[in-house]
Amino acid sequence: MISLRPVLNVLGFLYVGLATAMLIPAMVDVAARNADWQAFVMSALVTGLIGLLLSVAVGGSLSEGLNMRQTFVLTTLSWMTLPAFGALPFLWLGIGYADAVFEAVSGFTTTGSTVLSGLDGLPPGLLVWRSLMQWMGGVGIIVMAIVLLPFLKIGGMQLFQTESSDRSEKIVARSIELVRLIGFSYLFLTLLCALAYWVTGMSVFDAVNHAFTTIATGGYSTHDLSFGYFTNPATAWVAIVFMLIGSLPFVLLIQALRGEPLALWRDPQVRAFFGFVVLVALAVTVYLGLQHRVPFGDALRMSAFNMISVVTGTGYAFGDYTTWGAPVIVLVLLLKFVGGCTGSTTGGIKIFRFLVFFGTVRAHLRRMVRPNRVLPESYGKARLTTELSFSVLAFLVVYMGTVGVLTLALAGFDLDLVTALSAAATAVGNVGPGLGPIIGPTGNFAPLPDGAKWILSFAMLMGRLELFTVLVLLDPDFWSR
Repeated sequence: MISLRPVLNVLGFLYVGLATAMLIPAMVDVAARNADWQAFVMSALVTGLIGLLLSVAVGGSLSEGLNMRQTFVLTTLSWMTLPAFGALPFLWLGIGYADAVFEAVSGFTTTGSTVLSGLDGLPPGLLVWRSLMQWMGGVGIIVMAIVLLPFLKIGGMQLFQTESSDRSEKIVARSIELVRLIGFSYLFLTLLCALAYWVTGMSVFDAVNHAFTTIATGGYSTHDLSFGYFTNPATAWVAIVFMLIGSLPFVLLIQALRGEPLALWRDPQVRAFFGFVVLVALAVTVYLGLQHRVPFGDALRMSAFNMISVVTGTGYAFGDYTTWGAPVIVLVLLLKFVGGCTGSTTGGIKIFRFLVFFGTVRAHLRRMVRPNRVLPESYGKARLTTELSFSVLAFLVVYMGTVGVLTLALAGFDLDLVTALSAAATAVGNVGPGLGPIIGPTGNFAPLPDGAKWILSFAMLMGRLELFTVLVLLDPDFWSR
């Protein structure tokens, strides 16, 4: 049986950290003389008390090592329970439980789907809490993607094993060092993004909030119009740059910040990612120019912003791209499956898995033509082993199957096919807005039945945990060994 004591100890410390973070929006509301600060203080007290009691009850130290099965359990439990506590401020403010949990899950998973409207008139503390959830979720996603998932070998992630996962006795020390580097770099990029937004005309409040959600590729905004609220074209270009930065492998970003910018370009997925987004943005730009007679500069900005927002899973909206025609709608639906680079805050399938998939298909075709020759395929300097290819193919099958099952489940709530399919794809891919008049870029998820919101909340968590992290817990052998 698995010893849960070290798992519960870490969870206790995480709850205390979350409670501390809740005091930030409380202070914002106090400064704004808004009485809603009480909701955050009460939520912090409940969360912090439970965290302290849990840590004291189980004892132990954070330096105590975790084996692989304990790591699976910790990863899943932390992502399942932190949003539940994060929903407490919404509940204190009178928001229904299904809506509160949906908003918190969407925040922590950096999905960006929302059930709230009238954002321009909401209390500042609540807006800060939404942004802060995405920012904290973003750094948690990076740590999970860099430190945990390669160790757990989820969907081919063993390809990105670092020195922190080569020997079990090194895991804790190396991981702590890496987490510290991630934290400093993440904070630096956030401050840089906020400064750039402020220079282009955003207020300090808007700049900080949008910096939180841009670096995290989350997509929560302080305005109902999202980026359509801001009139300076330079603001959109700042968002484009930092959405792209948030979609790059964070380990390589750290190397670039430390004076090795070519480390990024040497990664095959980075080159493929930039090539892909440039191709998509230019194609939509040409389409807007020819079909809708949009001037080139405006077409380039609108297409680059919206297509990159979808590919990276950020979910910001700059106008309603669903009015651009059927080709763009179909393209947007397909882009919801793509995602950015591994080791970033983005969701979706990820570029590297597509590269491995195409490499595997090419290797199979070459073996059909020349069955007696050994023609190995590689990803960068690593050979594509049978284990790696199978891991990626299994992930793709489960990913698409999950979207299909969720689409059927949502259709059971009398949702039309476009709404059901795009909601399933956007939830599992952690993208944000869906398609159609209800959940499209100018709508939100509030009109959906509560049952659909619960399904989508679970889907967002499944997508963020890369599916297999949750599914493996359902195997009886996992608990009996």
